[in-house]
Amino acid sequence: MNQEIKTCQNCKQNFTIESEDFAFYDKIKVPPPTWCSECRMIRRMNWRNERTLYKRKCDAPGHNEEIISIYHKDSPFKVYDYKYWWSDEWDSLIYGKDYDFSQPFFEQFKELLREVPHNNLVSGNNVNSEYVNFQANSKDCYLATGGQFNEQVIYSNHVVNSKDSTDLYFVFKIELGYDDVICQNSYRLFYSQNCDNCIDSYFLYDCRNCQNCFSCVGLRNKQYYIFNKPYSKEEYEKKLREFNLGNFNQIKKQKELFNEFKLRYPYKFINSVRGENISGDNISDAKNCKYAFDILPGGSENCKFLWWSGNVIKDVYDGNVGMNVESSYENISVINNVSRVLFSVSIWTGYDIQYSENCHNSSNLFACVGLRNKQYCILNKQYTKEEYEKLVPQIIEYMNNMPYTDKQGRIYKYGEFFPPELSPFSYNETIAQEYFPLTKQQAIEQGYSWKDPEQRNINITLKSEDLPDNIKDVKDDIINQIIECQHQNNPPAGGCNEQCTEAFKIIQPELDFYKKMNLPLPRLCPNCRHYQRLKQRNPLKLWKRQCQCAGNKSENEVYQNTIAHTHGEKHCENTFETTYAPERPEIVYCEKCYQQEVM
Repeated sequence: MNQEIKTCQNCKQNFTIESEDFAFYDKIKVPPPTWCSECRMIRRMNWRNERTLYKRKCDAPGHNEEIISIYHKDSPFKVYDYKYWWSDEWDSLIYGKDYDFSQPFFEQFKELLREVPHNNLVSGNNVNSEYVNFQANSKDCYLATGGQFNEQVIYSNHVVNSKDSTDLYFVFKIELGYDDVICQNSYRLFYSQNCDNCIDSYFLYDCRNCQNCFSCVGLRNKQYYIFNKPYSKEEYEKKLREFNLGNFNQIKKQKELFNEFKLRYPYKFINSVRGENISGDNISDAKNCKYAFDILPGGSENCKFLWWSGNVIKDVYDGNVGMNVESSYENISVINNVSRVLFSVSIWTGYDIQYSENCHNSSNLFACVGLRNKQYCILNKQYTKEEYEKLVPQIIEYMNNMPYTDKQGRIYKYGEFFPPELSPFSYNETIAQEYFPLTKQQAIEQGYSWKDPEQRNINITLKSEDLPDNIKDVKDDIINQIIECQHQNNPPAGGCNEQCTEAFKIIQPELDFYKKMNLPLPRLCPNCRHYQRLKQRNPLKLWKRQCQCAGNKSENEVYQNTIAHTHGEKHCENTFETTYAPERPEIVYCEKCYQQEVM
């Protein structure tokens, strides 16, 4: 089919379905979407609670111990400790139901979703890591979410194959790192963003293969540089001592200077490594991937509308997927040897699965919850292969003939992801609030639920402004203090909207790390620190723009080109789609102009 413009059923804005999209939908035999790509992404994100944790009782028979859970104690969902949930002591087939052709499909799924017990955390094969979520194959981690194959990683989000690090966001293969955002393959890297293969460096942006560098932008294969100027080894080491990097106020000053310095240099319109025919941002090892964001190394091909995905994925649209996934559509948290999984949540290893949640090592499932090692099931009821293959087309036909209508009047036929009102979580409990923040009123008006913060009676024992400035002056008994988050007495303009915990503690491994790496104590709680890192990334949106190289200098005349470009004294005519909005202050160059200046 040719390109077609549709109106989004949710936001009422126009969106385009390209001919290549129709080819994909036809290949996997699903109808085209009725929601635009951004609204579809938000709808999926509303099913993923990564960082909002509660204490509650375990609901498993004979168990009443207190557990940490992503489900609040007042949630209508039954919750088992994940060790019991993964055991053979219970079978989710006991909740199986006959399909009722007199009731809308999503109403029946909602009933099943509330009856089948859920595991308290999304966790697998972790050691000494009780306070992690969406984490697997990790050891000695604490409040690390959305990652795998990590060791001694704390207060971090979306981290893979990393070790002995704190306060990271979206990194791959980092060791002894701190406060890094979107970096990979680096060692002893601090306060840096968009860097690859860097060692023993501080405050870097868009640097590759650099060592012993400080406050630099866009460097390649350099050593002993400060603010993009070369120094001798002896001069560099002397200057580094003068910076006094164990002092909080000095670090604060250096951050401010570096943020100003970054704006003097051109940025490439897309942050990518080894990409071919791609659009989006933060992409590694990808080919023919469009509107893709945060794509991990390992190889992604022929994909579209992805977020936080990668590591061998092919022919996938609309998802958060990873580790050998192909021919799948409209999923979130789907990983590890998956094929033809559609409209589903938290599927680990499986194929031919539709409209299911939290099912693993299974195949040929439709509308199932909490199944393991099963096949040919509908609503958790076992069928023969012949019965299953006969009934599923009948259900799909019924979904189209009698669609579900939500409270906002939005219609759900076969091909739509789960309605937001079925989600086990409130909007502000999920990552949707982190990437597409709403007020309570906005969320409710758009059909999402909202969780009001609970009253906390915290006995603050130390104000953040009373913390020692230098890590060398911090005593070991700091781990016994309850420290007030700086946003409580010095909130940002407009107040803090960062799920502030009001107070925090320094745990022993964290203190050991700060002392070992000569880093000052933080003044913000872990949640507020997480949001500071989120602010450094670009939004999950694209704008059409023109290269800002205007002859021999940038449009704003801040940056002077170092060589003559192929377009000479004329303004570069190249256009592109970028995550840098037109009103932003960064100097944004096309690939060719950027390479002529930076590479």
